[in-house]
Amino acid sequence: MWTHEESIETTATPAQVWQLFADVPGWKQWNAGIERIAIHGPFTQGTTFDMQPPGSEPFTSTLLAVEENAGFTDETVIDGTRVVVHHRIAALGPGRTRVSYSTEISGPAAAEFGPMVTGDFPDVLQALKRRLEQGA
Repeated sequence: MWTHEESIETTATPAQVWQLFADVPGWKQWNAGIERIAIHGPFTQGTTFDMQPPGSEPFTSTLLAVEENAGFTDETVIDGTRVVVHHRIAALGPGRTRVSYSTEISGPAAAEFGPMVTGDFPDVLQALKRRLEQGA
């Protein structure tokens, strides 16, 4: 199994982070790793979404768990390799929230997929932080 975790702290509230997470079509506004994205239903457990990174083939992910203001987990399976990403929101105290992406990858291409999947997480989290704190 291949694992990785990245996190940032922000002055945004968990509810503000959640608002951006729950707006799946809006992810493109702060995640440069998304060329196209479409969700097929409400932002709840069991719903699927299609995402296409720039220059790559699209893939389908499934929301495994969704907990308002606390985070969500999605799963993508490609050719027998399973990628699970936990997007967590944790209140640290007044005016401080931690946002973390924790990834577990298993299967035949786990070592290959790991760096591809998580390589932009620091940039994505910094862009999320900027959007939350500056509104742009």
